[in-house]
Amino acid sequence: MKIAERISNLGTETAFAVSGEARTFAAAGNTVYPFHLGDMNIRTPENIIRAAHEAMLAGRTGYAPNAGVPELREALAADVNKARGTSYTAANVAVQPGGKPVVGKFIQTLMNPGDEVLYPNPGYPIYESQIEYYGGKAVPYGYVPGKENFRLNFDVLEKALTSKTRLLIFNDLQNPTGAESSREELEAVARFAVNHDLKVLCDEAYFDIRYGGESVSLSSFPGMEERCVILYTFSKKFAMTGWRLGAALGPADVIDVIARINLNDESCSNHFIQIAAVEALKGDQSGPRKILEVLKERRDAAVEILNSIPGVSCYRPNATFYLYPDVTELMQKKGLTDYEAFRKDVLHKTGVSFCTRLHFGRALPGEDRNYVRLAYSGIDEELIRKGLGLLKEYARA
Repeated sequence: MKIAERISNLGTETAFAVSGEARTFAAAGNTVYPFHLGDMNIRTPENIIRAAHEAMLAGRTGYAPNAGVPELREALAADVNKARGTSYTAANVAVQPGGKPVVGKFIQTLMNPGDEVLYPNPGYPIYESQIEYYGGKAVPYGYVPGKENFRLNFDVLEKALTSKTRLLIFNDLQNPTGAESSREELEAVARFAVNHDLKVLCDEAYFDIRYGGESVSLSSFPGMEERCVILYTFSKKFAMTGWRLGAALGPADVIDVIARINLNDESCSNHFIQIAAVEALKGDQSGPRKILEVLKERRDAAVEILNSIPGVSCYRPNATFYLYPDVTELMQKKGLTDYEAFRKDVLHKTGVSFCTRLHFGRALPGEDRNYVRLAYSGIDEELIRKGLGLLKEYARA
């Protein structure tokens, strides 16, 4: 059977390939320390689980409105407004079966074939995949090391702009680097978007996964609410990765189109899970606070050990559950110049499984340092210490 030509433009999330390799290694009787996938091994708070169960028993098991049940749309608008200073109503919310669908639906709604879209690289690989699948040109911009964390390479961002640029994908509190823009940097991005009339996808999946300071949304700056679509997900804050629920929030005319795509793609998001999500937003918040406490302990343990390993250096991000250590010297010491060779060598000699920089986009011109990404959302602190201890022994050998 002949496959449609456009499928050749469809990429993948290669972290799942690493996950498959780790499972095979574990099935052979080896111990794996799973830092590769941003899943969570923390249980969803009990009040949310109970709300879903009660909603099922109450008969909320049929179709729901394609844009989402009214009570969830209203709760999401109120929650986002409180945290970001926006002025959304239910009309500005389209519920989604996860955060990921917002990426493709934003692109479908606002990009024509041939348009150029600026996207972060290293970054979530689905950005590039969806831009190219729908006939756009994916134009990367990147990050450079700063004093306390990575910072946006604004020079590259400005130079990448052309007369065909229509959209900007912006992921503050960033996957994979953990980078967080300062207020000054956010102001510069906002001016850039306004001056060049760019519509912006604000991927804020990690907005609430932070251990210090306060998250600030690009949508809160002058002129930005009317040109931004916020990607919201329940996966991180509420440990609901497998529940598959998120939302797009933005201008009503854009949200209307996204809701129409919902109707064509999946009809609606799961009914009883939406009711549970209302409880997540409005109910007891001790569960999310506990999740943050656990993640912070894991971050601190991992950063401490990583920075004690010869040939490795790592920032301590205030947000996300990712670390992006520089392993340049360690790779040089081991005589390895290829990312995959290094990753597999570490896995087979220590059991530590991680993704590399190349799982988050093609290397950009001028990159002369080597990085890997470690997710600590799916591995307990005890195993973090044991696994990274083995990595330290590997480095010293």
